[in-house]
Amino acid sequence: MRILLLLARYGAPGDPRKSLPKISQRTLAEMIGTTRSRVNFFMKKFRKLSFIHYTNRKIHIDNALLSVVLHDQLTLTRL
Repeated sequence: MRILLLLARYGAPGDPRKSLPKISQRTLAEMIGTTRSRVNFFMKKFRKLSFIHYTNRKIHIDNALLSVVLHDQLTLTRL
């Protein structure tokens, strides 16, 4: 989730991008240090949860994804 938000420039000055250019699951896997099949698993899960959707081979990110990551961070800091 975090890498998708970083690629969309959430948290950077200016407005974040709502969609990412075409990027392969292999490239995402290399960026986070895991396998392509693991990235595929989570991308399907994010899509099912409506955090992302695809249009014209671009990934569109819903604002709910940011909320989940921020909530996760707050939960971790309280432990």
